[in-house]
Amino acid sequence: MSRRDEIECWLTDMDGVLVHENAPIPGAAELLQQWRDQGKPYLVLTNNSIFTPRDLSARLRASGLEVPEEFIWTSALATAAFLKDQMPGGSAFVIGEAGITTALHEAGFIMTETAPDYVVIGETRNYSFEAITKAIRLINAGSRFIVTNPDATGPSTEGPLPATGAIAALITKATNKEPYVVGKPNPMMFRSAMNRIGAHSENTGMIGDRMDTDVVAGIEAGLHTILVRTGISDDAEIAKYPFRPSEILDSVAELLAQEPFETEL
Repeated sequence: MSRRDEIECWLTDMDGVLVHENAPIPGAAELLQQWRDQGKPYLVLTNNSIFTPRDLSARLRASGLEVPEEFIWTSALATAAFLKDQMPGGSAFVIGEAGITTALHEAGFIMTETAPDYVVIGETRNYSFEAITKAIRLINAGSRFIVTNPDATGPSTEGPLPATGAIAALITKATNKEPYVVGKPNPMMFRSAMNRIGAHSENTGMIGDRMDTDVVAGIEAGLHTILVRTGISDDAEIAKYPFRPSEILDSVAELLAQEPFETEL
C-alpha cells in the first residue's frame, strides 16, 4: 500500500465522510476542490442503490458540495457493471428504485418477470409482499440471486428502516439460497470504481467512516485506507476489529494541503 504522498487517485465514501445529515462536513468542499485543482481522478462511492448519480449529484449540490454525476459510483452501477460482464444482454427481475433499474437498463439488461437470468434486490422504500414472493419463486426456479449491498438497516429521521440486507435475509430463509452481494464490503465495488477512472490499487486511496465495510474492503482491494471519525467509528468501535486502516483521522479536513498546490512548469 502506498504512502499518502504517492496516491494519485482517490475513492471516498459519501455519508459520514463528506456529508452528515445533508450538511457538508467541514473540509469536504475544500478537499474536492483540491483534487480538481491537482487533476487527481476521484469517485464518490455509496452503497445506497436508490438514487441515480444525477439524483445524488443534485442532493450533494443542495448540501453545498459540487460533485458532477460522472464522479459518483453507486452499488447499483457496480452491480450493473458486474452483471454486464457476467452475461451481456441478460435479463433480470428487480426489486428496487430508479438507481438500480436505470443502471441495468443502461447496461443493456431487459427487465422481466418471465424466467429472468437474475433476481436483483436493491434498496427501496416500497418493498411489497407480492414482489418478494415473486422473487422467491423465481430464485427457486433457477434465477441467480444478486443483491446490490448488504446493509440490513438504513437511517431515517424516525429511526432505522429495514434495508436491502434485511429483505435479502428473508428471501434466503425462504429459498435456502445465499445471494452474491456486489456492494461494500465486497472489494469488487472498489475494483469496478477503479476501472471506471483507470486507477490502480498501488496508487489509490480510500476514505471511509466504517471499519466493517470501507476499511476491510479497501484493505482486501490493496488500497491505502483512511478512516475518519466523522461517521460511526470512534476508538471503541475501531478496537473491535483485528485489522487497522493505513491512517485514522478526525476528518477529511486533515487531508487538505498545507500549502496551495502549484503546477510544476
